[in-house]
Amino acid sequence: MFRPALLLGLLISTAAVAQDAPPATAPAAPAAAETQARNAELNAVLPPAQAAMKAHVMFLASDAMRGRDAGSPEYDIAANYVASQFYAAGLRPAGDAGSYLQNVPLIRMNAADKGTLSLNGQPLTFGEEYLPGIDPRAAEASFKGQVVYVGYGIVRPGRDDYAGLDVRGKIVAVVRGAPDGLDSEESAHFGGIATKAAIAKAKGAVAVIALQTPALAERMPLSKAAAGYQSPSVSWAEANGAGHVMGGGVPTIATLGVAGAEKLFAGSGTTWAKAAQELSAKGPFRGVALKPALAATIRTEIKPLPSYNVAGILPGSDPAVASETVVLSAHLDHVGVGAPNKKGDTIYNGAMDNAVGIASLIEEAKRFKAAGKAPRRSILFLAVTAEEKGLVGSDYFANNPTIGKARIVANVNLDMPIITYKFTDVIAFGAARSTLGDIVKRAATTAGATFSPDPMPEMALFVRSDHYRFVQQGVPSVFLWPGTSGPGKAAVDAFFANNYHQPSDEVVQGPPIDWESGERFINVNYQIARDIADAPQRPAWNKGDFFGTLYNGYGAK
Repeated sequence: MFRPALLLGLLISTAAVAQDAPPATAPAAPAAAETQARNAELNAVLPPAQAAMKAHVMFLASDAMRGRDAGSPEYDIAANYVASQFYAAGLRPAGDAGSYLQNVPLIRMNAADKGTLSLNGQPLTFGEEYLPGIDPRAAEASFKGQVVYVGYGIVRPGRDDYAGLDVRGKIVAVVRGAPDGLDSEESAHFGGIATKAAIAKAKGAVAVIALQTPALAERMPLSKAAAGYQSPSVSWAEANGAGHVMGGGVPTIATLGVAGAEKLFAGSGTTWAKAAQELSAKGPFRGVALKPALAATIRTEIKPLPSYNVAGILPGSDPAVASETVVLSAHLDHVGVGAPNKKGDTIYNGAMDNAVGIASLIEEAKRFKAAGKAPRRSILFLAVTAEEKGLVGSDYFANNPTIGKARIVANVNLDMPIITYKFTDVIAFGAARSTLGDIVKRAATTAGATFSPDPMPEMALFVRSDHYRFVQQGVPSVFLWPGTSGPGKAAVDAFFANNYHQPSDEVVQGPPIDWESGERFINVNYQIARDIADAPQRPAWNKGDFFGTLYNGYGAK
């Protein structure tokens, strides 16, 4: 629901903050040529479409928004701002109870204390042999039983780390990361602890513990990691009040250092040092049921951190396919207030990450209104919370959509489009996995841009933004970016090196933003969304695609 008084007050204060000139009564200080040039650039009169985009970014990335941290009052104001813009764009409310806002019951979690962990009744030493994990489901939880070591804990065609092992009712020990030889996106998928915990749950395990390898211990000794053992994480609360284990798996209740892992392997026919060395060896992996009985008690401090997703829908015009819905998403949150930079700035404004993405989403909605022709399929515009906390807001929506889950046929995600240069091409991470790829290529050409393949597959960006949560529901999805042809690579590299998750990601002190490129990016996005919504067939996974098959997506089988 709107908070008009609060929003109006901040709009007034933000307007004051946004004015860089001193009060009229104060004498103007002489400005250096560089400052004068930058001020001229910032205050230049822009064409209406570019000015509209810049206005959104100026507000959302202003100091008054204090970095739009999920769960903060400033984030709530930003959510109401986006809701008002969705209304102005002619979108219908698609949140809760006839509003544009979907209540997201975020929870903030951390280890409440050091907990206890023992093997055969002998306690392990905190900070040297173990660190406690958390269980979002309860303030205190105890686990007892046998531990089964499953290496990387991967199950996929051609590899089953659980082969010959019965882990039902037991605790699974895994190693973070993935073996060499996998596709980079599959490697990122399997390397995360959430995927390992989900596989463990599917196999009947009750909990997971992570084992630190000797190689990792050299880079980050457990004693050093112990200083941050109470660092918080974020999830969301289930309808019954219990915290959701991200990924839908079992909880990760502890990390064992090398010394603790060696005790865990005692009497099991091998040592942890040997088992860790064999992880990188070629050939079939063989897990082992370990001998010592483990007992652990962990306590988790859980605090509510309520927030909102913002959703507006443009109903489809074709009765035959209007129920099919294309979701266009972007994350609204950033990382809030943090450590100061060299200039003493502590506000992480998040202009490019991701105020530009939200501005693109809003202006794209206005393109549909201006076109005067509704799309055949419905389009849902979605601004999500807590992306920076681990894709949490999009995970909540994907599991609890405000429309029927079966209606969602595609997701196109906008995250941190870098528009500091004249882009000539666009990238759609994940395009090669579904028929969305061909649609993106055609739409980009229509909008005057070429299409480029993923220029950085080693970064596995396909599994690192909000569209991944739709992938996990079987929905064909892509993540759009301006391309890196021509000046693009240097500009992208410079942004990551100097501005990514830094206070300098802002309008005034940050890298100059090319608003003309921003307008072109919006035009490309509009054309892509239009083509998906008006296409003769709904998007489909390519037959046999790994992610489409894994999550039972349309067309994959």
